[in-house]
Amino acid sequence: MDIFIERINDPVEKRETEFVESKGIGHPDSICDAVCEACGQALAAYYIKRFGTVLHYNIDKALLVAGAARPGFNGGRILSPIKLTIAGRATDRRGKERLPVRKLIKETAQAYLRQFRLAKFDVVVDIKSAAANLEVVSKSKRPVANDTSFGASHYPFSSTEKLVIDAAAHLNSPQFRRMFPAAGPDIKVMGVRKKDITELTVAIALIGKHVKDMNDYVIIKDSIAEHLIRRYGVKTEINTLDDVTGGENSVYLTVSGLSAEMGDDGQVGRGNRHNSIITPGRPMSIEAVAGKNPRHPGRSYQIAAHTIAKELVDKSGAKSAEVQLVTDIGAPLETPKAVSIRTECAVSRKNAEKTIMRCIRSAIKS
Repeated sequence: MDIFIERINDPVEKRETEFVESKGIGHPDSICDAVCEACGQALAAYYIKRFGTVLHYNIDKALLVAGAARPGFNGGRILSPIKLTIAGRATDRRGKERLPVRKLIKETAQAYLRQFRLAKFDVVVDIKSAAANLEVVSKSKRPVANDTSFGASHYPFSSTEKLVIDAAAHLNSPQFRRMFPAAGPDIKVMGVRKKDITELTVAIALIGKHVKDMNDYVIIKDSIAEHLIRRYGVKTEINTLDDVTGGENSVYLTVSGLSAEMGDDGQVGRGNRHNSIITPGRPMSIEAVAGKNPRHPGRSYQIAAHTIAKELVDKSGAKSAEVQLVTDIGAPLETPKAVSIRTECAVSRKNAEKTIMRCIRSAIKS
């Protein structure tokens, strides 16, 4: 295993700008990620219960196509459902026995989507049999990578990252929903730091049945902005595309609290990374963790990169760490082809290697 340890010469906190984004649970991309992850976990649990091991699967592709709706103050109605297509590969036979993987995936997806009770979904499952050579890889006693890929992450979070993570979690919390019943689960938070000034731009799908008229919409929107400004102490703007001089269609008003009911599509991999944020100023992978089996380095190495970075900070005295791991398909997962570690202080190769091995073993079980 080749390990490369370098110093971070330009920590993100000392740069003049920093951009951080986080998408809430009702964002179309987040829905795709969460559904695929739930289906992958359900499939793994089924395989373990039935066969004592996880057979090969990758339920990591989904496309959400927006439906049609007619939002209105005091209500509105859904005209056609949101269509969610789940695609991927899964072991669907064991000898002559056909396994009910498609039924399990559809039922799992529908169960997850019930939380968005005001929306309607049409779930399509297009799962094909797993490739024979990948089924062989999944049966090996020593974990072997079933793709050529890499993982990347960092630790700790910067002040801007912490702000965005907390704001996104708060906006999707039961406490916030009780305070603002009109706020739907489809939210997005963008944090922008310019030198020492940080601002938040927040998108929130408001639910029409909780909004009386345009004046009420403005009051709710301003109240949410004031609440966030008091909570975080930074300039905050809500739904910046709104034209409150127009009608119901000129503001971010929905029937269900989801933009996917008519305005926005979604796809796996376009949402938050494993650490719940999107950070262009940090090393990160476009691979989605969601729905991948544990032997896919696009999953296990993402998880491992984060825990390695955290352990280097918590146990090795590093102030911060950025970690990247890469491997080839067919290679042992526990020994990456190369590991890049960037820290603000020295870390011994011996300590790094022990941490890497331990964190990868843990990630493969996740």
